Amino acid sequence: MSVTGRRAGTFCLLLIVALCVQATRVQVFRADELNHNSANQRLVVERYSQPRGSIRVGADSVTGSEPTGGRYDYKRTYTDGPLYAAVTGYSSQTYGNSQLEGTEDALLSGTDSRLASWAVWDAVARRQNPGGDVRTTIDRAAQEAAVRGLGRQKGAVAAVEPATGRILALASTPSYDPGSFAGTSADDRAAWSRLQSDPDRPMLNRALRQTYPPGSTFKVVTAAAALESGVVTDVDAPTDTPHPYVLPGTSVPLVNDSAACDEPNQSLATAMVLSCNSVLGHLGVEVGLRRMAAAAEGFGFNEARLDTPVRAARSNFDTRMDEAQLALSSIGQFDTAATPLVMAMVAAGIANNGTVMRPQLVDSLTAADGTVVRSVRPSVYRQAVGPGAAGQVRRLMVDAVENGTGRAARIDGAVVGGKTGTAQHGVDNTGTPYAWFIAWAAPAGSTAVPPVAVAVVVADSDATEVTGGGLAAPVARAVMQAVLAG
Repeated sequence: MSVTGRRAGTFCLLLIVALCVQATRVQVFRADELNHNSANQRLVVERYSQPRGSIRVGADSVTGSEPTGGRYDYKRTYTDGPLYAAVTGYSSQTYGNSQLEGTEDALLSGTDSRLASWAVWDAVARRQNPGGDVRTTIDRAAQEAAVRGLGRQKGAVAAVEPATGRILALASTPSYDPGSFAGTSADDRAAWSRLQSDPDRPMLNRALRQTYPPGSTFKVVTAAAALESGVVTDVDAPTDTPHPYVLPGTSVPLVNDSAACDEPNQSLATAMVLSCNSVLGHLGVEVGLRRMAAAAEGFGFNEARLDTPVRAARSNFDTRMDEAQLALSSIGQFDTAATPLVMAMVAAGIANNGTVMRPQLVDSLTAADGTVVRSVRPSVYRQAVGPGAAGQVRRLMVDAVENGTGRAARIDGAVVGGKTGTAQHGVDNTGTPYAWFIAWAAPAGSTAVPPVAVAVVVADSDATEVTGGGLAAPVARAVMQAVLAG
C-alpha cells in the first residue's frame, strides 16, 4: 500500500474514532442535559402518550385521563375537581403541575425509576413505564364536610389524625376546577386567565400556603407553655394578673373582649373559658421569650420545610421582640401568623399527650399493578410539651367548649375540646376579622388518643357578626362528626 493510501486510511480511522467519541458524548454524557432541554419536545410528547396515574381517596380515583386527539395523546381529568383541588393541585399540559400532581409527578407520569423492573434496560430502550398511583390519607366524608361547611365563605380547613399525623381533610374556598385548563386549547388558556385575574384567588391553597394571625386560638400554646415551664402549677389558682394589665414598658392596657375578664387575678382555667387577653398576655411574659418561642416551634411554628409532601408556608412566632410585643404575640397578635395546618397540629399535639406527629398527605405510592413502591409510616415531628401539661390543657379546652365560647362545637356522645379565636387585621383593624376555631374530638368514655383534630379559619364572610364560635366552630363540628361516624 502506498504512503498516500496509508495516510488516507489513518485519517479515515481518526474520523471514525472522533465520530464515536462525539456520539458517546452526546448520547451518554449529555443525554440528561439534552433530554431536559426546554427546546426538546420529545419527552413532553412522550409523557402525554399514555394515561397518567391516579390520585386516590380511599378506594376511589379522584383523577383520570382522556384522549385528546391532538399532539398530546392524553390530558388530565378530575372527578369532583373543586372538592379536592387543595389536595391534588393541577396537572396542565400548558402550565405545569402543582400540589401532589407536582411533588409526585415522576411516579404519576411513569418516569420514576422505582417503577422499572429493569431500570438499565428501560433507560437504554427509552421505554416509559405506566404511571403509578398516589394513595392519599384523605377521608372523603371529612373532606366533603369541610367544603360543605365553608360554603361560599373564603376560608380553609385542615384536619389531622393526632396519633399518626395523617391529614384527613384539606379544604380551601373558594376553589377551582383543575380540569378546566388541563389541555392546550384556547378554552384552557382562557380558563387559566380567568382564575389568575380572579380577586378571590381561588387557586391559593389557604390551608397550606396562607398564614393568618391566629388570635385567641394561640392561647392554647401559651397555656401549654405556662404549665410546662412551671409558671402555672394549678390551673384553678389565681395568676397574679393585675387589672388593668398594662403592656410592659408602655402605658397601654391590654384590653379584654369580655367584661367578665376584668376581675384581677383570674385563674388560667377561667381565663381560657372566657378567653381573657390580659391573663394569657401576662402569662406569656412570665414564661419569657425563649420558652414561648420553643413551645411555638414544638408545634410547627418557624419551620421553613414543613412538607406533607406539599410544602406548607412558614408559620411565624418572632424570636426577637420586647415584652410588650411578647404579650401581644402570646395572644396570637403582633407578628404571630399561622397556616390552618399548623394550628391543626397545635390541637393534635395537645390531643396526643404533647407529641406532635409529622403531617402526611400520602399513605402510599404504588405501581400500576398495585405493587407498593413506598409506604409512608407515621413519624414524630416534636415533643412540644409533656403529657402532664397536655392533659391539663385538654381539660381547659373541654371547658371552653362546654362552658365557654366554643359551645357550637359540642357533639352528642363525644368529648370535644376546642378554642375560638377572632383575629383583627387591616389598617387600624378595619378589615373583616378572621374567625378561627381549633379542636379535637373523641367518643365519650374513650381512653385512646382522639381520632381527629381540626383547625378552621373563615377569612371573609357576609355574616353581620364575625366570631370563631359563630362561624368556624360549626364547620369544625361537622368535620369531626364525619370522622367519628366513620
